[in-house]
Amino acid sequence: KLPTSRSRRGERLDARRFVCQEEAFLKHEGRASHLAIMLKFAGAATIAGATAYGVYSLTKKEPKEVPKIIISGGPGSGKGTQCEKLVEKYGIKHISTGDALRHHVKTGTNLGKEAKAYMERGDLVPDELVIGICKAEMETPEAKKSGWLLDGMPRTKKQCDALEDMQLVPNLFLLLDVPDEVMIERACGRRQDPVTRKIYHVKYKPAPTDDIAKRLIIRSDDTVEKMTNRIKKYHENISAVSGSYKDKMTTVDGNRAPNDVFPDVCKAIDTSLLSAKK
Repeated sequence: KLPTSRSRRGERLDARRFVCQEEAFLKHEGRASHLAIMLKFAGAATIAGATAYGVYSLTKKEPKEVPKIIISGGPGSGKGTQCEKLVEKYGIKHISTGDALRHHVKTGTNLGKEAKAYMERGDLVPDELVIGICKAEMETPEAKKSGWLLDGMPRTKKQCDALEDMQLVPNLFLLLDVPDEVMIERACGRRQDPVTRKIYHVKYKPAPTDDIAKRLIIRSDDTVEKMTNRIKKYHENISAVSGSYKDKMTTVDGNRAPNDVFPDVCKAIDTSLLSAKK
């Protein structure tokens, strides 16, 4: 049966409705798809930004606070032994005024000739000589980069003031406390290797080999008479020195085995570095 004209018009209307519905659906889907793509890019950008910030936070370098330590104590208090351990652990530059002065005396420099007379009597070397050596050592690239460990200075208030004038201020003043009689026993038993400049002790730290033991020497200032004089002068000056650094001073009991003293020394250094960052 052939369709009538009325039925054909109805079919055309149905077809138009279907087409309109499809167009509306496709437009809606297109907008949704476009929105989805925009959201996807926005999400990716947010993630990328967060990731980049996280990487920056992890990789950015905070200003490093290097150790700036003055280690003090009477002659024979164990400063040298602790300094060796600290250099190995922290990689800092050890500045020993005593070793530097003895080196100048041995090599016969003008500074050494001037200092020799004082050292042989067991007297303190004048401030001007000691300060000149320390200033040069503390301004080396190594000391500026890794930090410094000053051993043997300051011993007078004038030296403290000189360091402050040069803006060489420590973040820790470490004092090793040892009784006088123990310091005398330790110092008078010390022996030095003239080749490596390492310090040994006939009782507490014997030389590791016979060859080293044979070449060890007694330093000229390691006698009972000179030690007594040096300890007396140490007590006369330590109050003035420690007073200059009272806010940065930590006292450690040095009348123990070196390996027992060392953890307390490290704790004091780590605490001072944390405080310096705040």
